[in-house]
Amino acid sequence: MIVSVAGAIAQSNRSAYTSLEQKQCRTLKSTNSDYEGRCRGVAGYILLVSEGDLRQNVTVVTPQGTKHSLDLWDVISGGFSSVGPKAEWRMAKQTPVALIVRYNASEDPAQPNKLTSYLAVAKITATEVCVTDKISPSATANDDARRAADSAATKQCLKAQN
Repeated sequence: MIVSVAGAIAQSNRSAYTSLEQKQCRTLKSTNSDYEGRCRGVAGYILLVSEGDLRQNVTVVTPQGTKHSLDLWDVISGGFSSVGPKAEWRMAKQTPVALIVRYNASEDPAQPNKLTSYLAVAKITATEVCVTDKISPSATANDDARRAADSAATKQCLKAQN
């Protein structure tokens, strides 16, 4: 019975989207090698997109102003990287419970233009915001990421890769 209730709750979650494109976000810092942009989120949340050393990251800022770096370059891939053009929030009524971000990484030094496109799933709870799942490319990756997001609240945070 509990599985059915959890499934029903997850099925009621909906998606909302935030653009992560530089032209849609307010530039806070921009130099030859660094960038930071502030992107409007949902329900008072803000996403900060930062770039340094040809790697990008996202930081979730709560309505109270607390910053939670997703550490994508440590948790998902250390390769040169960029985030996708939008982030997907998973919403329970008006409250975000998870975030899905596409993370494109160049992991093969012999083929620097070949990208692996992961989906990073982060839980958003009252006490914690962190990446819980790394979804590898597949025909079902988007659905897999939504399922992972809808159950992310009870999962452990992924640790940095060594």
